[in-house]
Amino acid sequence: MATMLARREFLKATTAFAAIGAVSGFASRPAGAAAIEAPVIDKLSVRVLVDSSFDLFFRPAEAGGVRIEAPPRTDYRSNLHNEWGLSLYLETQREAEQRTLMLDFGYSAPVLLNNIEVVGADPRKVDALVVSHGHYDHFGGLQGFLQKYRSVLPADLKLYAGGEDNFCRRYTGPQNQLVDFGVLDRRQLAAQNVSTVLCESPTVIGGCAFTTGKIDRTSLERVLPNTRVEFGSKDGVGCDASRYLPPDMVGKTVADEHIHEHATCFNLKGKGLVVISSCGHVGIVNSVRQAQAVSGVQKVHAIVGGFHLGPAAADYLATVVSEIKKLDPDVLIPMHCSGLNFVAEAQKQMPGKVLVTTTGSRLIFGA
Repeated sequence: MATMLARREFLKATTAFAAIGAVSGFASRPAGAAAIEAPVIDKLSVRVLVDSSFDLFFRPAEAGGVRIEAPPRTDYRSNLHNEWGLSLYLETQREAEQRTLMLDFGYSAPVLLNNIEVVGADPRKVDALVVSHGHYDHFGGLQGFLQKYRSVLPADLKLYAGGEDNFCRRYTGPQNQLVDFGVLDRRQLAAQNVSTVLCESPTVIGGCAFTTGKIDRTSLERVLPNTRVEFGSKDGVGCDASRYLPPDMVGKTVADEHIHEHATCFNLKGKGLVVISSCGHVGIVNSVRQAQAVSGVQKVHAIVGGFHLGPAAADYLATVVSEIKKLDPDVLIPMHCSGLNFVAEAQKQMPGKVLVTTTGSRLIFGA
């Protein structure tokens, strides 16, 4: 009986999500119809502050015109820390103009703060913050980062979040044994004088990047089982689900469909799109297609980040990689939750196009 009720609840939620997608405007947007003017940059550097693996013997490599450098090793008394999660330090250049963004903040502040110091990343250069979705392994280090560095960050600092459901509380485990997985607390952000920008529509960030906005689900990909989400708020913590869900969904805890997960993207001069999907729960192919549609740029230079295919069955994984191959990226760079199974399958289907990173490494795109 419990299984039937859970299934009924999931189907009800899925129907609601489908209705949301139908009215979002993206479902009917033809591919290539630009919703924004994507800024063009000359160069992009991605420093991996936190990833889910570290390789002491990592060596520099190159693929598809993208170089990857090994982590710096300057002082034997300090060492990179590693844990499940993701945080990226993004530096762009357009002629003489330079911009720096922080994308996601790993699972815990001690690891993030240690690694910032070890690799020599400079928080004083950071112009804006981006959080990809409401999972603790992507925002857990944010509050500690702000506590240490808020005084050197811009006075009008903004956090670009995918949408309102980024602030919903998440849970892990089976329905009858749910374990709290945390919540991104707007009260803490306000206390640090950080304003939030909801990127439910495509949004330009700092004149150097853009987010996809809410991602339309047009591919064969599906959200693999992960967390459950609570649609509601209590004592100022949580999400205002009434903004985007039917009234009967408010207050419910259901399977997480990551309604407002978004990807962070760059338009690299002469190369095409660099699409960074921090976790890709909604599908990496969907994410790239959305970036193409909202920017009007069809050429894909690089697909980067977490693709959440570690738990994928072999046949599904092979099919998804074949769909990624059709996008014809110059290089594919899996991180975090992509999975060793994904790396092996991608190397099999796309030989010479896959770069593997490690915590502390640095990717260089452009001249």
